[in-house]
Amino acid sequence: MGNKNSDAFVKVYHGYGHTHNLVVYGHVLTGKPARPDKFSDNILTNLVQLVKLFFVKPLANVRVNLQWGNQQLYSSTESDGFFKFEWQSDTEVTAGWHEITIHVVNEQNERIVSGQGKIFVPHSTQYGFISDIDDTVLVSHSADTGKKLRTMFTKNPRSRKTFADVVKFYQLLSLTHTSPDLLNPFFYVSSSEWNLYDYLNEFFKHNDLPKGAFLLNQIKKWYQLLKTGKTKHEGKLTRVIRILQAFPKQKFVLLGDNSQKDPEIYMTLANKYSEQIAAIYIRNISLEKEIATLEMLNTITNKNIHTCQFKHTDEAILHARGVGLLR
Repeated sequence: MGNKNSDAFVKVYHGYGHTHNLVVYGHVLTGKPARPDKFSDNILTNLVQLVKLFFVKPLANVRVNLQWGNQQLYSSTESDGFFKFEWQSDTEVTAGWHEITIHVVNEQNERIVSGQGKIFVPHSTQYGFISDIDDTVLVSHSADTGKKLRTMFTKNPRSRKTFADVVKFYQLLSLTHTSPDLLNPFFYVSSSEWNLYDYLNEFFKHNDLPKGAFLLNQIKKWYQLLKTGKTKHEGKLTRVIRILQAFPKQKFVLLGDNSQKDPEIYMTLANKYSEQIAAIYIRNISLEKEIATLEMLNTITNKNIHTCQFKHTDEAILHARGVGLLR
């Protein structure tokens, strides 16, 4: 084990759960952590920063340890350095954010290197919000590969654009039917890879979007960079199902767009988990899919699920007020 972990570092992503089902995940990588920290208008600087995020060296089969109260939990990294802890807490977990530390350990259980993270536990009475990122929050041109890559390579997380009023909408949602000291939970589910976690985090923080847990795609290497975000959409469906199953008592609102597969995924979820879905919002990015999207939303069997396809965010805000989601 010795030296191969001397330059290892642990990335811990925001976890979530409640007393009987807590989950947190991350990566163990080696080398120098690449973070987007230069925010310039220089296209070359932005390109270099983005490419660096894909020069990752994962560490496989490394033991990781998490201490939760008196519980000692162990896991191992997969071939791409990914690890996951899923456990039941011995003690009642209060609502809110909880700090955690994850350690890489050797055969003697000695701690070699550590990473900090957080877990969010909502009240079961709170709404949960599951949102896509590309073309729902972040202007990405997902349907046009050339435009998408050009935007990604020439901009940085602070110069990327949000849709008009989307920050206002999400901030209103984070405060609805709850108290300001315990904002509603947000889950950001994307086809983008874990390589882009710090990039997306910076974009979300910079734009004052609600803090939440990201559920992204398997890490990619530099030579797969042009394929970023191109993965099977079943993965996205599985990740959303995981959230719904983690919070069986919670009511959820799904937010997405019609540039790719969100309407199909959300329709499947609405019919399978109809008691848990309160509303579905679809941004109308692709005008040629407008009618097909409406038809899909109309096939949802539980008519208590509110649906709204909108071009401008203010239409979604008005709709949410009208159905009592925002008050």
